Amino acid sequence: MTEVITFTVQKRDRAGKGAARAIRRQGLVPGVIYGDKQTPVMFAMDPRPLLAALNKPGFYTHQYDVVVDGEAFRCMAQDVQFGVVSDAPIHVDFLRVGKNTVVTTAVPVHFDNQDSCPGLKHGGVLNIVRHEVEVHAKPDDVPEQLVVDLAAAELNDTIHFSAITLPAGVTPVITDRDFTIATIIAPSGLKSDEAQGE
Repeated sequence: MTEVITFTVQKRDRAGKGAARAIRRQGLVPGVIYGDKQTPVMFAMDPRPLLAALNKPGFYTHQYDVVVDGEAFRCMAQDVQFGVVSDAPIHVDFLRVGKNTVVTTAVPVHFDNQDSCPGLKHGGVLNIVRHEVEVHAKPDDVPEQLVVDLAAAELNDTIHFSAITLPAGVTPVITDRDFTIATIIAPSGLKSDEAQGE
C-alpha cells in the first residue's frame, strides 16, 4: 500500500456558486467530501498541496486523509475541475472510503523494458491505446500503476489487457473483451519497404 497523504483544510458552511466564487477570491479551492452514506462535508483548501499531489503520478489511486477542523476523513479523489482560462484547480471532490468500500478508479499503465524491446529496437513505435485502465478494488488494493512488460514484444505486436498481471482483489471495469493496451507499429518508411518487397 502506498503512503496516505494528508490535506489540512478549512470547513465551509455555505454551498452554491456565489460561496464558491468568494472562496476562490481568497485564493482557496472549494471542495466536498461525500459518500459512505454520510452527510457531505464542504471545505476550502490551499491550492499548493493539491497541485503538488496532482503533479505526482497516481493522484486518483492514492488515499488521502482530509483533515477538516481536526477531524480526519479517509478519502480518494474523484474529480478535480480546472479553470478554462487559468487551468488552475477550481473545485475538488473526494469520496469518503472505508476498508470495505469498493471504488472505481483509473490506474495509469506503465511500460517496462522499452530499451530492450525487440520491436522498438527494430525501428517500431510504441502506440499507446490506453494510458490508464479503470478498475474496481478496495482502497488498500488499488495499485499505483499497472505494468506491461515489453521485453518480448515484436514489431506489429498487439498488447492486450491479458498481458497485465492484476494484484489480488482488483478487477477491470471492462470484462466482456480482452481490450488493446498498445501496439508496436512499424514506421511508415519501413512499411513501404515491406510493401515493395512483396
